[in-house]
Amino acid sequence: MTNPTAESSEASAPGLLARLSVTRFNANAGLVCDVGVGIALFAAGIYTNRFGFLAPLATVGFGLLVFSLIEYSFHRWLFHIGQSSMREGHDKHHDDPHGYDALPFFFPPIGMLLLAGLLDLFLPTSTALLLAGSTAAGYAAYGVAHTIIHAIRFRSRAAVKWASSHHIHHYHPDCNFGVTTPLWDIVLGTRYVPVRARVPATASDERPMG
Repeated sequence: MTNPTAESSEASAPGLLARLSVTRFNANAGLVCDVGVGIALFAAGIYTNRFGFLAPLATVGFGLLVFSLIEYSFHRWLFHIGQSSMREGHDKHHDDPHGYDALPFFFPPIGMLLLAGLLDLFLPTSTALLLAGSTAAGYAAYGVAHTIIHAIRFRSRAAVKWASSHHIHHYHPDCNFGVTTPLWDIVLGTRYVPVRARVPATASDERPMG
């Protein structure tokens, strides 16, 4: 006989969300929704802008910079330290980089809209929308970049070098936490350095002159 408690647990909202989060549909819908909410917030921010050209541009640049630090911080200190659902989910990704394990597709867009509403309480509306939009754009860029890195075998040297930075992280999980940019790995000293570059050459390492 089946356990009614187990059945009701699987049919509960958390159970349904857990099953949704590991589907291909959820991964693809998430990418579409993340890009869409970013575009919508940017469009709204530009439409309501009354501060010329440079101020909005600086706002977007600042928002992208802040998101890159958030991305790095989450990846380094939440996905790789301690025991949590975030750590558990990320460990699954390391075990199976081609698997589907993401937040339910509607969670991030809702979060970005709530962020815009919160910022609007103490910032000009256009600034709030552009900051939230740049955060949403950064998150969308992270999702798209991460998907492409694991799904495509690049041929151009520049693309291979870009993708290899994250592939290295899968073999050296204490390095290369940034996916969209290596900036914070460089600043905070977690950029992967090959052994050859780390160990200075000694007399015994050098070939004798012929």
